[in-house]
Amino acid sequence: MISITIETAHKKEMLDITSKLQKTVADSNVTDGVLVAYVPHTTAGITINENADPDVRHDILAHLEVLIPANSNFRHLEGNSDAHIQSSIMGSSVMVIIENGKLVLGTWQSVFFCEFDGPRTRKIYVQHLPA
Repeated sequence: MISITIETAHKKEMLDITSKLQKTVADSNVTDGVLVAYVPHTTAGITINENADPDVRHDILAHLEVLIPANSNFRHLEGNSDAHIQSSIMGSSVMVIIENGKLVLGTWQSVFFCEFDGPRTRKIYVQHLPA
């Protein structure tokens, strides 16, 4: 297992981590198989989505804020229930096929780390599974 450290700078943001994940593949002995990336935080997530237009990231974060606003009447005392719910919607892991030493993603796709309660120092755990 590999651990990647991520430093987030904002309360809510989506960071493209595709190149970091590809580097773990290049440094491994796995040329064909699956990469699993897992986020062990309850107020952060991970997803695959479009990276050609940065407005997509903006729209995702803005709509999550509309769906789950921070100022709702939550009972959780830490005041970050919106972040917990948003991270549950995004999910805590992704799987990406590895073929010929490269991540297999669509033309416009990238892997994003999703921060919902930053800024913080976060971890992503990565495992390569051979075919």
